[in-house]
Amino acid sequence: MADPADLPEPDAVEGAPHPRATVNLFGQAQAEQDFLTAFNSQRLHHAWLLSGPRGVGKATLAWRIARFLLATPPQEGDGLFGAPTPPASLDIPPDHPVARRVLARSEPGLFLLRRGANDKGDKLSDLIRVDEVRKLFNFFALSSADGGRRVVIVDSADEMNTQAANALLKMLEEPPARATLLLISHQPARLLPTIRSRCRTLRLGPLDEDDMRAALDQAQVQIPDGDTAAMTMLSEGSVGTAVRLFNQDGLGLYRQILSVLGSLPQLDRPGMLTLAESCAGKGREDRLALALTLTDRLVSRLARTGVTGHPPPEIVPGEAEILLRLAPDAAHGRAWAEAIQKAGDRARHARAVNVDPAMLITDMFLHLQHAA
Repeated sequence: MADPADLPEPDAVEGAPHPRATVNLFGQAQAEQDFLTAFNSQRLHHAWLLSGPRGVGKATLAWRIARFLLATPPQEGDGLFGAPTPPASLDIPPDHPVARRVLARSEPGLFLLRRGANDKGDKLSDLIRVDEVRKLFNFFALSSADGGRRVVIVDSADEMNTQAANALLKMLEEPPARATLLLISHQPARLLPTIRSRCRTLRLGPLDEDDMRAALDQAQVQIPDGDTAAMTMLSEGSVGTAVRLFNQDGLGLYRQILSVLGSLPQLDRPGMLTLAESCAGKGREDRLALALTLTDRLVSRLARTGVTGHPPPEIVPGEAEILLRLAPDAAHGRAWAEAIQKAGDRARHARAVNVDPAMLITDMFLHLQHAA
């Protein structure tokens, strides 16, 4: 059995700092202000659902809120010199004792609920199981003596199995005193309605180009200056997705897919085979998954071009010309939407039965050629 400390952190993005080590949050000022307004009203809700697309800063916001709550004393009346000035920001200095303990994972008032080890202990479980939720009861029992605030971060609530979700629901129905639960969710519609109804929601949205650049600089991801706009559009405003794209040369892969698609209806078979072979072989599973995702995204843009009559802003030069040529009208747009749906279904089935990745990519583009 492996040491749990040796397992990867399920809430981390490779190549970027963990959210607990991310100091600033970009592009989500409204969500921060909504929480501060509730805090300063002294009617702080006990459970918050942080929702929005994957990778836009929900976990970073959760850790900022956790540091803020644990480092900010409760307001006890006006005091000798009048009422204290309400906090105007969630910022906590990095050298604050709470910030130091949070970074070192030694803060006694904070509990992180996430996927743990599987039964064998050799890798992470696919879901958050009820045993992980039960650890919360011990946390609240042990931390109740000091009378301070307690904060729980659930990352992510989408990953709870049925038993875990029901166990957490009981805690939401009867929350411990001075406790705040922060539930991160990429797809809140999949959560139990009773969980959603007991949380106040903070919605986070995609980042624009300026915020993306600032966020990537903070994560020490150095993309070329001219690629920021392209990366923002390709990642759909998600910093986490942008980091993954950078790690896997996603922009270069998108150009390669566009080149092959742009050869239709006379398919560039050598280019297609080069693309297919680059996704085959041991250790290239992530590239295969990314190639399928980017192909789906590109053909979806193609369908949108036909339906709307004009292409979206170009991710790479020359894209608009290809989109307009292949989808000149609404009928072609609808045909491409149907084609990518069928191609995607075929690809998912092929992956489920372990079809060779090169054959999977080849089949997808032959199907798209037929549609063209």
